[in-house]
Amino acid sequence: MRHSSIKVILLAGLLSVGSAQAQSDKSAAKPASPSKPKPSDAEAGRAWEELLKISQPPSPPEAWKTTAPSADAIAKFRAMQGELAGNAAQKAKDFYSRFPNHSKAGEAREKEYELLEAAVAMGNARMLSRLEALEAARLKDPALSEDDRFQLRLSAVQRAAMSKMAEGQPVVFGEFEKGVRVLQKEFPKRPEIFEMLLAVASQSEAEKGRELAQEIAGSSAPDEIKAGAKDLLKKLERVGKPLQMKFTDLRGKEVDLQKMRGKVVLVDFWATWCGPCVAELPKIKAAYEKLHPKGFEIVGISFDREKEKLEKFVAKEKIPWVQHFDGASVFGEQYGIAAIPTMWLVDQKGILRDLNAREGLEEKVENLLKEKR
Repeated sequence: MRHSSIKVILLAGLLSVGSAQAQSDKSAAKPASPSKPKPSDAEAGRAWEELLKISQPPSPPEAWKTTAPSADAIAKFRAMQGELAGNAAQKAKDFYSRFPNHSKAGEAREKEYELLEAAVAMGNARMLSRLEALEAARLKDPALSEDDRFQLRLSAVQRAAMSKMAEGQPVVFGEFEKGVRVLQKEFPKRPEIFEMLLAVASQSEAEKGRELAQEIAGSSAPDEIKAGAKDLLKKLERVGKPLQMKFTDLRGKEVDLQKMRGKVVLVDFWATWCGPCVAELPKIKAAYEKLHPKGFEIVGISFDREKEKLEKFVAKEKIPWVQHFDGASVFGEQYGIAAIPTMWLVDQKGILRDLNAREGLEEKVENLLKEKR
């Protein structure tokens, strides 16, 4: 996104002057101070190239593509990203401060804001006050477009929601919905409002998700978003009903979900190329090792296109549960899986109970295991 530049108004001070003779005497009494040399175009060019270079975020370690990183490794990488983004934001400010008339000065201001956003998102709390100051200044600009005003307000709403990460996903989405409702009053005609409410609905428990989806389906939302809400309602209709799924897994084993009654089953829609999916693997393994002896099973539904790559990953990571592969994600299409990772929970009676098992997985499985068959 792009935001309008902060307008800088330079006020010329009024100097009281004496007689022409007095000014002449002062000039004669003091040698003229050498003027500060103006920075050259070459200097500005080098500074801009340096800014572009340090603005590039670092790539995740290559090993993460094949080996799931630990939570500690992810946290350290994010912290490093936050520090680098904060340093780059300062470089952007240095650029437009040093070269205020350069053709790239406005773009440098944009970069400063974007980099501050990234730094704060990655946990660099020291950059928050600077970011909020920039946002406050921009919001006061009477020339700011509605699009830019909306984006600025949305950024603050998203930031407030993400600040609740430590309290769990339900709290995050609850805070996000609260902020979206405020935006809805400020910008009642923005179609993005319904898109964001649909995102909340898709991550909510069945009853809450159904309520929001029905609201969107009956609203003035664009047809595409209404269609998404209706698709979600269809998906939610499956909750509380038997889940049918039969296939032959990678090792040639016949799998029938309804023949796994008596077990609590996690259906994990995932892929080896999906970073968030791989990042979830340690948590899923831990739950499996702890609860498998009590009756917990996992069924992997891979969205991979290359069978050999999937087989190598499963072998390397020593994943013990069954994996479905067809190279075409048939089950993903059948069940309307629009994003991965997606995790569903099936109870001991073969009934689909949860469409968002990713959050609080272990606790949810334990609760289902406690239920009478």
